[in-house]
Amino acid sequence: MDTSKKPRGLSETQADLIAQLQAAANLPDSQIDATDPDATELPDWADAVRGKFYRPTKTLKSLRVDSDVLAYFQSQGKGYQTRINQILRTEMLRGLAQSAKAKRS
Repeated sequence: MDTSKKPRGLSETQADLIAQLQAAANLPDSQIDATDPDATELPDWADAVRGKFYRPTKTLKSLRVDSDVLAYFQSQGKGYQTRINQILRTEMLRGLAQSAKAKRS
């Protein structure tokens, strides 16, 4: 039977934890194992791709388009707004690349 006094108001588990912490505090550094058994290895970022899951924000904007242009894209079925956006993005990137190339020259 344990005759040591436990602090008043603490449960058995709390008293045991305090005793373990006090015992650990008295150990020399050479006897303390500081490795973390739950630690996972660091991920290998060599094959990481920046922006892989990036999705540009969408902005609701009214845009005037010629009727025949809109009819053409709508005739291609669902997703016509996405296709229009892809075409505009391709043109934007081409223009940006040309601007950057001109600045370097």
